[in-house]
Amino acid sequence: MRADVTLREFLEKKLRGFYIADINIERNQNTMRVIIKTSRAGMLIGRGGEGAGRLKELIKKEMSRHKIELPGNLTIDIEEIKQPESNAALTAFMIAEGLEKRLQFRRVLKQTAEKVMANRNVFGVKVALSGRLGGADMSRREHLKRGNVPLQTFRADVDFAREKAHLPYGDIGIKVWIYKGEVFEDNKK
Repeated sequence: MRADVTLREFLEKKLRGFYIADINIERNQNTMRVIIKTSRAGMLIGRGGEGAGRLKELIKKEMSRHKIELPGNLTIDIEEIKQPESNAALTAFMIAEGLEKRLQFRRVLKQTAEKVMANRNVFGVKVALSGRLGGADMSRREHLKRGNVPLQTFRADVDFAREKAHLPYGDIGIKVWIYKGEVFEDNKK
């Protein structure tokens, strides 16, 4: 639906620094529920829930600007992610943040991979960067892999995310794969 796409794009742009992993929209006849999953819920909620109220007003304002009707009852739920290192979207955002702070891309890659692998429910991580790495004139692609990431296995639980790091000389594309084990592992036991 056009309203959902517009709302998701607006929220992703507005909440860029808030470590947003996922935005889900549930709706029925006269209610709309926006679920925002983040690792820093306190930043988003604010003191006494004032941040969530302000966000609700911003959503209503943006939708009226686009001439989109919202259902009568709009609720915003903010869920906290306990282990941000095991979420691909948050990991990709952390890498983008490091690159935007002008840190060396190899160091950012290695540190992020080590952080992710330190998590006990992660079995492998693969990170790929592409673009004008280090400000070079010719773009190239660098990747780093720790553990194993079986991309050809259907039952492998692989979390994937894409992100862009906006730099003065162009964007750098970031892809992150995080392998969390097999889905049907419980049936074997």
